[in-house]
Amino acid sequence: MTSAPRLRPDLHGVPAYRAGTRITRGALPAYSLASNEVPGDPLPGVAEAIAEHLPRLNRYPDPAATALTVRLAERLDVGTEELTLGTGSVAVCQQITLAACSPGDEVIFAWRSFEAYPIVTTLAHAQAVTVPLLPDARHDLPAMAAAVTDRTRVIFVCTPNNPTGPAVTEAELVDFLERVPPDVLVVVDEAYFEFGLAPDGTPSLDGVAVARGRPNVMVLRTFSKAYGLAGLRVGYGVASPAVAAAMRKCATPFGVSLLAQAAALASLDQQDELLLRVAAVREERARVITAARELGYAVPESAANFYWVPLGHRAERFAHTCKENGVTVRAFPDEGVRITVGETAANDVVLDLLSQWRDD
Repeated sequence: MTSAPRLRPDLHGVPAYRAGTRITRGALPAYSLASNEVPGDPLPGVAEAIAEHLPRLNRYPDPAATALTVRLAERLDVGTEELTLGTGSVAVCQQITLAACSPGDEVIFAWRSFEAYPIVTTLAHAQAVTVPLLPDARHDLPAMAAAVTDRTRVIFVCTPNNPTGPAVTEAELVDFLERVPPDVLVVVDEAYFEFGLAPDGTPSLDGVAVARGRPNVMVLRTFSKAYGLAGLRVGYGVASPAVAAAMRKCATPFGVSLLAQAAALASLDQQDELLLRVAAVREERARVITAARELGYAVPESAANFYWVPLGHRAERFAHTCKENGVTVRAFPDEGVRITVGETAANDVVLDLLSQWRDD
């Protein structure tokens, strides 16, 4: 008689994380607008920093990422004990649910929102409580506050919301926090924070500033998006010392690699160049969204490097058409497509296809 190892039965209901696909077309151009990566090379000095550390790949990285933690603490005006790092902000999300939840506890988040939330919730043996977005694709924060029970341990607020794009305002966030019990951890997920920066570096919403003095509020950020280090996986959380310490216990040891730490440090030295690149994305985002709206699509506001086209049941067909024309976009079946603001040529291909589809 043969038998198989007994695994967790609840994993059958956990959706696999769907990463954006890539295509090749020989000599023809192919573009990836499915994963919210930034086009172009890493920031100046990053490749050199990586090369400098290549001879040390036989050694483990600093498990505390001390140099990077100190630099981030200085940049954010927080204590080093308030920081926790992980392999991208999605890994920090998992640290949160593992640290905060016991079996049967509840995690609240908007839906649709970041698709990792239900995954990390289930892996922590907690229950997902989803609150529908408003008709304009924004968080319904009053409804999320009303959904809190004595079993609620974590609330994720994704701003700008992935995949729909709108951001929460500071006034909305502060009002929401005043409604949430102090023993519930509110996680402000700012993975796309830099795309909301003005040319002078002023943010439209600074979650770290809002969280200051609020022990039950923490902030997530990443180097994967605006900093262009998606291939190296560096994310971090800013939380009260007690929360950060608990999360570090749940982190994978040596998770942030030697090269990732070096690249993140080098990237932090290029704030002026980062702002130039962010400004270029914002300008192109405005052009593309305006054009899509002029074609008749109800594209919500976006404060990220992507935009959302609510195509309903046509979403997967449109994604397939894009792929046939050399561009990958991210389809959410029966809902819409999330499209990264990428190279101008790629954006124009998508706009041309949207023009052909408007009467479909």
